[in-house]
Amino acid sequence: MASAVSRDSPGRRPRADSLRNRDRLLTAARKAFLSLGDEASLEAIARDAGVGIGTLYRHFPSRESLVAAVYEGELETVTAPGLVDEMVAREGSAAQALRSWMNQYAAFVATKHGMSDALRAGMASGDVQAGRTRQLVNGIVGGFLAAGAADGSLRADLAADVVTTALVGVLWSLGRTDPDQQPEQVRQLLDLIVSGLRTAPPH
Repeated sequence: MASAVSRDSPGRRPRADSLRNRDRLLTAARKAFLSLGDEASLEAIARDAGVGIGTLYRHFPSRESLVAAVYEGELETVTAPGLVDEMVAREGSAAQALRSWMNQYAAFVATKHGMSDALRAGMASGDVQAGRTRQLVNGIVGGFLAAGAADGSLRADLAADVVTTALVGVLWSLGRTDPDQQPEQVRQLLDLIVSGLRTAPPH
C-alpha cells in the first residue's frame, strides 16, 4: 500500500495554514533580527510567531535558509517591478517618491545589519544570493532619476550607482536603527541626500 503523501510535499499546493505560518515566521524573524541582531534565537522566533520549533524547521531547515527568506522578501519589497511608476504617481513627483522609497530602503538595510553574521554564513553556503542586490537597487534608483529628469524634480547628471553608494554609506554607518520610528538623525540624513539630488531652483 502506498504511503500517504505529506500535506506540503513537492508538487502539491501548500495549505493556507502552512502559508500563514510561513508568513508569521518571516514577520517574527524580521522583528527579531532588527531588535536583537544575530543574537536572535530560532526558538524565540517560533514562539513569537505562535508556532512550534518543528514548524519553523519544516519551513526553514536551517538558520541560513530563514535568513535567506527574510533577505529575499525585504529585497523584493524595495525592488518590485513597477514600483517607481507606482510611487511617482502616488507622491506627485519623482523627488518625493525617491524620498519615500528611501524609508523602505532604510528598513531593508537595518534588517541586513541585524543579521549580518548569518548573511555572511548564508552567502558562504549559497543560501543567500546577494550578488544581484546592487544591480536591482541601482535599477530602482536609476528609475527614480530618469523620472526626476523627466518631471524636472531631480538632477540628470548623476549615475544611479553614485546615489546608491551615498545611500548605503549613510545607512550602514547608522547600524541597526529602526527606520519605522524614523529617528531624527535618519530623517535628516535622508533629507540631505535628496536635497542634493533636487534640481536647483531658478534664480
